[in-house]
Amino acid sequence: MSDVPAQEIPAQEIPVQEIPPLLLRVIPESAGFIAEKYDEPAEAAVLTRDALLDLYELLTECFTTPVLMPQLESASPDTDVLERCWDFVERIVSHSSEHVSGAVYFEVLEQLLNADGLLEAAWPSMKDRTRARTVMMLDFYDVRVRGTNQYG
Repeated sequence: MSDVPAQEIPAQEIPVQEIPPLLLRVIPESAGFIAEKYDEPAEAAVLTRDALLDLYELLTECFTTPVLMPQLESASPDTDVLERCWDFVERIVSHSSEHVSGAVYFEVLEQLLNADGLLEAAWPSMKDRTRARTVMMLDFYDVRVRGTNQYG
C-alpha cells in the first residue's frame, strides 16, 4: 500500500450538447415543460440546437421554476426528486463552459435568494461542488445565511 493519500477523481465533464438530454433523463418531471416550450416531444426537443442555445431559459422554464422550486417550497417535498435535482446541478455547476456554469449560477442558484427559506431548504440536499459555488455566490453578494456561510 502506498502512503500517498487517495485523491478525489474529478467527475468527467459532460459535453455541453448532452446537458439538455441529461436534464430530461435525470429529471423526467421536466418532460411536459420541455415539450410545451418547444412544441414537440421532449425526447426530440432536447436534441435540438435550440435547447442548447436556450440553456438559461430551459433551466428556468423547465427545471427551476416548475420542478425544483415547488419541491423547496413544499411542506413535504419529494426527497427523491430533490436528490435527483441536486445530482443534475452537481454534474454541471462547475462546467468549464461559461454558458453552462453561468446558466446554473443565474437560473438555479441565484433563484434561491428570491424567497426566504429556499436556500435553507435546498442546503441539506445539495452536493459538495454546488454548496461551494453557492457559498461563493453568497460571499460575492455579501449575504450571510445561517448554516451555510454563517456559522452559529
